[in-house]
Amino acid sequence: MKTLNRVHLNGLRALEAVGRLGALGPAADELGVTPGAVSQQVIRAERQLGRPVFRREGRRLVATEFGAALLPYLGEAFATLSRGLGQVLDRSPDVLTISVAPVLASKWLVPRLGAFAGENPHIRIRLDATTALVDLDGSDVDLALRVGAGDWPGVAAEHLIDQAVFPVCAPAIAARLRTHADMLAVPAIIDIYSVLSWDIWLRAVGLPEGAMQTGNSFTDASLCLDAAIAGQGVMLAWQTLAEYALAKGTLVAPFPERVPTGLAYWLVTSKNRREEPKVARFRRWVRAEFAGTARRMQEMVGGAG
Repeated sequence: MKTLNRVHLNGLRALEAVGRLGALGPAADELGVTPGAVSQQVIRAERQLGRPVFRREGRRLVATEFGAALLPYLGEAFATLSRGLGQVLDRSPDVLTISVAPVLASKWLVPRLGAFAGENPHIRIRLDATTALVDLDGSDVDLALRVGAGDWPGVAAEHLIDQAVFPVCAPAIAARLRTHADMLAVPAIIDIYSVLSWDIWLRAVGLPEGAMQTGNSFTDASLCLDAAIAGQGVMLAWQTLAEYALAKGTLVAPFPERVPTGLAYWLVTSKNRREEPKVARFRRWVRAEFAGTARRMQEMVGGAG
C-alpha cells in the first residue's frame, strides 16, 4: 500500500479516465471538472510516477508503453471500487431490487405485488424492467426473474415453471373455431421479436408449418395481447402473459393443447452472496405464485404436452 502514497488518488482517477476516453474533454465531463484541471492532474501524476503515461497525437492522448501497462490496472481497480461502493451504499435491507423482463413485470408480477406487500410490509420493491443480463455480484440487483434454459454461468438458478404456448383470441373469434384446421382462416398476431413461431404449435396438433395467415405484427408481446383482446386475430401466448386475461374472460384459449417450448422461468441469484432474509421471503412467495399459475392454467386451458 505504500506505493499508493507516491501518487494522489485524483491523479490516478484522471489517468484512468483519460486513458479510457482518449481525450481531456470527455474525461473532464465524467469527472465534473474542467479540461485544464484534468490536464494538471495528469501532469502532476506523471511527475509523481517519474515517467509519461500519455503522448499527444493530434487532439488525442495515446498511452505510452508505460501507460499501456499501467492503465488496465487502474481501470480494474476503479471498477472494483465502484462496484463495492454501489453494493454498500445502494443495498438496503428494506429494499428488494428485482431485474425482470418488462412483459413479465407488467402482465404477471406487478398485479401481484400488493399481496407480497401485505405479507411483508417492511420490504419495498424496486423493479428493474429489462431483458438485459445483469451483474448480480457487481450491482444492487438482489435477484432476477428470467426465461431460458437455466444454464447461465456464475449464478444460481431455481426452476419456477416450464413455459408452454397455446393460442388465445377474443371470445367472438373462439366461437368460430371448432377444429384445429379452423385456425388457418384466422389472422395470426405476430410478436416480431419472439424466439418462438407458430410452427411449434402447428406441428404439435398436426397442421402444416407456415400455414397461418399473417395478421398485424408488433414489437412487444403486451401489444400483441391487446390486439388479441381487441379481436384482431389469434395470438400464440404463454401462461404468465395470458393468465389474467383468460381469468377475466377477455381472452379464450379455444383448444386445450399447451405445447412445451423447452424454456422455463427461473429465479436467478448470485452464487457468491449470502442470501438475505428479504430474498428468501420473496423466493418462497414467488415460488407459490408460480405454482398457483400452473394450477389455474391447468383448469382454464388444459395440460401441456
